[in-house]
Amino acid sequence: KMIKKGIILAGGHGTRMSPLTKAVNKQLLPIYDKPLIFYPLSILMLSKIKEILIIINKGQLNQYRKILPDGRNLGIKIIYKEQSYPKGLPDAFLLGEKFIGKDNVALILGDNFFYGQSLSKTLLDCVKLKKGAKVLLHKVSKPELYGLAKVKGRNKIVSIKEKPKKYFSDLAITGLYFFDKNVVKFSKQLKPSKRGELEITDLLNRYKKKQQLYADYIGRGGAWLDTGSIEDFYKTSAFVSAIENRQGFKISCIEEIALNNKWISKKNIIEAIKFYGKCQYSDYLKKLI
Repeated sequence: KMIKKGIILAGGHGTRMSPLTKAVNKQLLPIYDKPLIFYPLSILMLSKIKEILIIINKGQLNQYRKILPDGRNLGIKIIYKEQSYPKGLPDAFLLGEKFIGKDNVALILGDNFFYGQSLSKTLLDCVKLKKGAKVLLHKVSKPELYGLAKVKGRNKIVSIKEKPKKYFSDLAITGLYFFDKNVVKFSKQLKPSKRGELEITDLLNRYKKKQQLYADYIGRGGAWLDTGSIEDFYKTSAFVSAIENRQGFKISCIEEIALNNKWISKKNIIEAIKFYGKCQYSDYLKKLI
C-alpha cells in the first residue's frame, strides 16, 4: 500500500523576499525557467503521488489556477485550500484533515528544491511507509542553521534539535516528510510554541517517542536548496540553468514526468504546447513527442 496523497505547503508571506512577494506568491516566482511550485510538485509526481492538496494564502487562488488549474492536464488531481495566516507546518494536516481521511500522506514545503541522481528510487522507497513517519535528511556544512537529526544505525532517528549552538549532528531535516494516518490526530494534540506556531519538531517528536521516526537520505551528489532568501533563490536558478544547459534535459518538467508515468498521452503534450505558447519550455515539450 503506497502513499497516494501529498500536500504542498505554499502559504507563508515570503517576507524575506519582499518587495517581490508583495504582489506575487513566492512559489509563483521563477526558478530559472519555471515557477518554483513546479519543483515540489514534480517531487510528488516522481513519488507516483496523484492526489495533491496545495495550501496557499488567502486571495491567491486565481493566480495558482492560471498555471495549475486542477491537474487533469497532468493526469493527477489538484485541489487547493486557503490558509488565513501561517500557523506552522503541522497546520497543513489540520487544514488537510478531510483530504487525508484515513490515509498516509506526504508533505513537501513549497519552497524546497531537491535534486539527485538516485532521488526517484529513494522517493519510491519512502512512499512504501506503512507505520510511523519518515524524514528526508541531507548532510550540511553549517549544521547550526538547521533542524538536525541524530540517527542510530542507518535510519532510526533518536534525537532532533532545532539550530543547536553546540555540534549535535550534520544531518539536516529537509522539507520533505512522509506520515502515517495518525498525523492528523497528533497534530491536533500539539500546542503552539513561543512564536505562536505549531512546530514540526514537536510533531516528529510524537513519532520518536513511539520509536517510529525513520530517516532516508538525498545522498552524496544530490542537492537540497531552500529558496527562502533572494540569494538562495538566485543560487538555485543558477544551479538549474547550469544543469539544464549542460545536459539538455529539464529538471521538474511536470508534463515530461506525467508522460513517463504514463498518466498522459502525446495529445496532452500538444495541448500543453498550445497552452504555454511560443517559448523554450514548449520547444522542449516538442522534443518529447
